[in-house]
Amino acid sequence: MSEPVTMQPREAMAALVAPEGRRDPYALYDALRAHGDVVPVKPGLMVAVGYAACSRALREPRLLVQDAHSHDRLYPDWRSHSSLRGFTESVLYTNPPDHSRMRRLMSAGFTPRRVAALEPAIVRMTDRLLDRMAELGTGGTPVDFMAEFAYRLPVAVIGAMLGVPDDDQIWFRDAVEDVTVALEGISRSSGLTAADRAMDELAAYFAALIEQRRAHPADDLISALVEAHDTDGERFTEDELIGNLVLLLAAGFDTTTHLLGHGLSLAFEHPRFALRLRTEPGFAAGYVEETLRYAPPVHATSRFAGADVDVAGTTVPEGTKLLVLLAAGNRDPERFPLPHRFDPERLDVQPLSFGAGAHFCLGAPLARVEARIALPRLLDRFPDLVPAGAPTHRDRLVVPGHERLPVAVA
Repeated sequence: MSEPVTMQPREAMAALVAPEGRRDPYALYDALRAHGDVVPVKPGLMVAVGYAACSRALREPRLLVQDAHSHDRLYPDWRSHSSLRGFTESVLYTNPPDHSRMRRLMSAGFTPRRVAALEPAIVRMTDRLLDRMAELGTGGTPVDFMAEFAYRLPVAVIGAMLGVPDDDQIWFRDAVEDVTVALEGISRSSGLTAADRAMDELAAYFAALIEQRRAHPADDLISALVEAHDTDGERFTEDELIGNLVLLLAAGFDTTTHLLGHGLSLAFEHPRFALRLRTEPGFAAGYVEETLRYAPPVHATSRFAGADVDVAGTTVPEGTKLLVLLAAGNRDPERFPLPHRFDPERLDVQPLSFGAGAHFCLGAPLARVEARIALPRLLDRFPDLVPAGAPTHRDRLVVPGHERLPVAVA
């Protein structure tokens, strides 16, 4: 991590959204925290950087997510982008009562029982991908862990849950890579052309799959959501159904992909922890939680104050945008001693990485299970696994991570 820096809040925020700041944001998070747990940046914009402040903001019902109403007020032409329209029809960017209605319909797919029932399938998928890596890495040939494992496992799992045919999963990575630029906010509008194209492709794909499931229901999440749409008194609209399916696909593997990438990178940096992952069956749980804290796959979310709200002793005035820096909260020294040290033996971690409150990520238990299964099996299968070149990184603030992570399996 970079050396501590001293900056005024507006200067730190400007640096944070620049390419260099996105590559190494933690010193800038600390620079913001030096001004308090909730920091005014400019009129209409504040940031939460303390753990308690972030947790409080995520749970406060008067702090609203950016929905169609707030978009209309702040970005009048947002509807010209299908990527923004699609996600705004999902639970991610809706408030009660629509959010409560949609989340109730979706939550049945992510019960602890359903997630636990998937574990044998996750083991099988993991082992098949490890076989593939072994074949690709014959003779020391470098293998891109991100492309050949970290992407393929989560997309196979969420694809199986949704009911997406295996052959259709191949093109999803590029589509999701493009469409998730829309989650970076309208400040990244330069990428919205590709995001719109990807959203249009995904929406058309799911519209066709919905019609197939109407005619021939199956034991999958798409069929269940289609049935809810067609029969439930508090049903989805057609746009909501498609928007939530795109969200489930994108969120179902994008964040898990980068959790796996961060987990392996940290194992390379800390060989003694890699050894424990291979040899101690219970070690993976703490390792995954600390990975989520130390290198979260999602760094930020935002809220808008629907009324004056007190957050950690600071008033967030009505109409103010509050940027909630989850990754900063995860490294708050008031909550985590030596916060910039990676320590899987920490107790009571409870990272903010999947949010909290009404918008807590539905797929968080599934992501945790995938990482807890995959990382020990990977390192056990390839005990001599080493980097095979410098990794490359995606240029994102909200959902950063590796683009490529080349490894040698033997």
